[in-house]
Amino acid sequence: MEEQKNNGREEIYSEKVKAGKRTYFFDVKSTRSNDYYLTITESKKRFNKDDEGFTYEKHKIFLYKEDFNKFMEALNSTVNHVKNDLMPDVDFDSFDHAREEKEAEGDKHVPVDSELKWD
Repeated sequence: MEEQKNNGREEIYSEKVKAGKRTYFFDVKSTRSNDYYLTITESKKRFNKDDEGFTYEKHKIFLYKEDFNKFMEALNSTVNHVKNDLMPDVDFDSFDHAREEKEAEGDKHVPVDSELKWD
């Protein structure tokens, strides 16, 4: 039954990254012909005024094996440009240290103000 729901696409591997109000999911899935692709999903929790509850807004990218190298090259180049050329004085490692300290204290949620936001 679950396989029908996924249209025959089995999830092989998944990583989740919490980043303030956003959560990113990196999922490896397989096709019916046993090929693999990656989905990158951004999920944002939003307050819904109509029913006074929360909903999740999701955006998804499908990344196929023939594009992996080009995608990683462009992503690395873009991040390095921001780090080295646009924001050379920012200690990006400090964001990881702050998150690790919070996790060590047992608090898995790091306040948004202490994280780098790419809006």
